Amino acid sequence: MNRRGLGSVYRPKYVDKKTGITKQSAVWWVGVSYRGKQHRESSESKNRNDAVRLLRKRMEEMGRGRLIGRDADRLTFDDLAQMLKSDYQTNGRKSLKRAEVALKSLKKFFGFYRALDLMTDRITEYVRHRQEEGIKPATIHYELAVLKKMFNLAIRAEKLDRKPYIPSIEVRNTRSGFFSEKEYRAVVSRLPDEVTPLISFLWLTGWRKMECLNLEWRHIDWESKTVRLDPGTTKNDEGRVFPFGEYCELENLLTSQRAYTETVQRETGQIIPWIFHRQDGKKILDFRRSWESACRDAGCPGRWVHDFRRSGVRRMEQRGVPRSWAMKLTGHKTESIYRRYAIVSEADLSEGVSRLSDNPASIKVQSK
Repeated sequence: MNRRGLGSVYRPKYVDKKTGITKQSAVWWVGVSYRGKQHRESSESKNRNDAVRLLRKRMEEMGRGRLIGRDADRLTFDDLAQMLKSDYQTNGRKSLKRAEVALKSLKKFFGFYRALDLMTDRITEYVRHRQEEGIKPATIHYELAVLKKMFNLAIRAEKLDRKPYIPSIEVRNTRSGFFSEKEYRAVVSRLPDEVTPLISFLWLTGWRKMECLNLEWRHIDWESKTVRLDPGTTKNDEGRVFPFGEYCELENLLTSQRAYTETVQRETGQIIPWIFHRQDGKKILDFRRSWESACRDAGCPGRWVHDFRRSGVRRMEQRGVPRSWAMKLTGHKTESIYRRYAIVSEADLSEGVSRLSDNPASIKVQSK
């Protein structure tokens, strides 16, 4: 029994079924009292010192406010991964697929470890391993965040009482690219005809690619001339409306795309719910190869579709759209994030300087 009388190490007695003689077990056990209940646990050892060490461990857990017991010893990486998946599924998190990709990378390295074996040195080794593979810092940073989430869930479920220190890495990959109108025209002219309307819509609205890929004809109100995103379908889960009655380019694009959809429906004998679709009526899922080829041929390789979002914000800034209105149109929830997208080019700066004079054309360099 320990000093406080809360725990003990002992060898339990039992009755031999064959002889009926009472005997004492060779294996040492640990007994503790926690929150009014008795907990008994085998040390799985015939050495009393092993039982004493186990008792101290359980006492430390109790001192931190929770008794974990053997759950922590049995918990594996796969158990942690399953907790994460269950949490994402239960809460309907949209990033489940991305998390599953991170889990695959983590499992290749930690798949055979127990949770208690995932110490800081091993996690640091994982970071170094991923860096040697040439993986981008942002990807590694996300994978570490997933690992940290796994441990937090295990602690919340009282499967663990602590988590290891998980190192972080600095990420400096804030993208700042945008398309000029000339670049946009050059790229869109080199894309397949079935993808062109989607890219044009991105250019005109500054919306996210996945939001536009999921747009259906039911999201357009032709009477009020608005495109509407339902709550829960956007990144911040808020609904969004983009009026196009006074936006001729956007109205013409949607009218033309509607006529194209009706033609495809007649030819294929099907109802097409998607605004942007392939020639066979199927939803556009990916166009990475044609996108990379078009950008390369247009003289702007390495560009991202997401650059159209920055381009949309920049055009609204240039045309004097009030920031509060622009944020509603593009779906930026905070001004700090919006400002990251409000890219200013050298041409913008030159125009800004020219406005410092009432008559820029009359500015002359005066000699002394």
